[in-house]
Amino acid sequence: MSNGESLSKRSIYSVSALNHAARDLLESEFPLIWVEGEISNLARPASGHIYFSLKDESAQLRCAMFKMRNRQVAFRPENGQQVLVQGRLSVYPARGDYQLIAEHMEAAGDGTLRRQFELLKQRLQAEGLFAAERKQPLPTLPRRLGIITSPSGAAIHDILHVLQRRFPGIPVLIYPVPVQGAEAPGAIVEALRTANTCAECDVLILARGGGSLEDLWAFNDEAVARAIAASSIPVVSAVGHEVDVSIADFAADLRAPTPSAAAELVSPDRQEWLAVCRGWRQRLLRAWQGQMAHRRQHLDWLRRQLKHPDQRLRDRAQRLDELEQRLILAQRSRLQQAHARLDTLLTRLHAHSPARRLRELHLRLDQLRHANHSAIKHSLSFNRARLDNLARALNAVSPLATLGRGFAIVQTPDGRVVRNAQELQVGDPVRARLGSGQLDCRVEAVHEATEEQ
Repeated sequence: MSNGESLSKRSIYSVSALNHAARDLLESEFPLIWVEGEISNLARPASGHIYFSLKDESAQLRCAMFKMRNRQVAFRPENGQQVLVQGRLSVYPARGDYQLIAEHMEAAGDGTLRRQFELLKQRLQAEGLFAAERKQPLPTLPRRLGIITSPSGAAIHDILHVLQRRFPGIPVLIYPVPVQGAEAPGAIVEALRTANTCAECDVLILARGGGSLEDLWAFNDEAVARAIAASSIPVVSAVGHEVDVSIADFAADLRAPTPSAAAELVSPDRQEWLAVCRGWRQRLLRAWQGQMAHRRQHLDWLRRQLKHPDQRLRDRAQRLDELEQRLILAQRSRLQQAHARLDTLLTRLHAHSPARRLRELHLRLDQLRHANHSAIKHSLSFNRARLDNLARALNAVSPLATLGRGFAIVQTPDGRVVRNAQELQVGDPVRARLGSGQLDCRVEAVHEATEEQ
């Protein structure tokens, strides 16, 4: 094969094409990734972009972060800082540099805290601790407002300033707590418990000014989140600035972007209330004026209807005389009706007098007594005669009568009656019952029955 033929079959890239192909391959194969390292070679050109390298003890990686992205970084990157960067791998074709296009940057310590934040958020959300149906509505006009915050921080001053401007008549009760450090979560939990136990407020603001993620970490504590969710008093979370988000924000009944905004949310606008009150005052005044006009018209009508007392007395006296005559006539009529009714009842009473009936019953009683006496005498005589006949018949067939004629009943010692001589043997004891008395005997001889016997 000649050199001309072999060159024509080779795949030859230009430098630019190769760099673009490498960039396309990296950007398509690698997803959005996180890289941790130390900033070095940091450059800030006038364009607003920043260029730097991330390095560890054995390697380094070029990085670029464009203006629209680095504006969102919460701190000012400097050489030597340990950071956590999120971005996509790419190639800068002009120089063939392999680099990371950064989209997000945070301090390395914040990255660990951020992962803890996400894990706790997911676990509490799975339990339903952040569910919308658990949220309580805020009162329209709090009778007393409770503020859980540091008494020396800027947050309390911002809240009180807004309340003074919007509705200075709301009483405020401050529960002082540390809002940063190891003691802060326990103090916040205890303040929430105290507020719920005393029940002196009907809405609570949990507030703190801005700071780093580490500064705000007390409000990402699980015990604080559970205490907020368990509160029977509505809780407004106002932690940090608008871009800061904490676990307390999710657990609270309402999240405010700042402490000042929280004061705006829980307090009504006094100007609006004054306008409403003025409107009600006007409505009440018009209603009162209308009622007064109506009453005056009614009073005038009553005055026209009012007659002189002498005329009313004469009318009443005449009416009284008429009622008296009607009453007398009614009483007479009722008396006449009562007399007629009484006469009718007396006639019926005499017709049904019990004296005649009693005489008839006495006569019937005497007849029944005589008949009963005769029936008893006849029954006694008949039963006495019948008893005598039965006694004579019984005596005729009685074994005692037979014994009285000289016969005897022979029995063995066990009481069995002996009917056949063959039932006994010589020497057997027997008892003979006579018409009067008994004999104990012993068999001397046993004889068979003969025809003469």
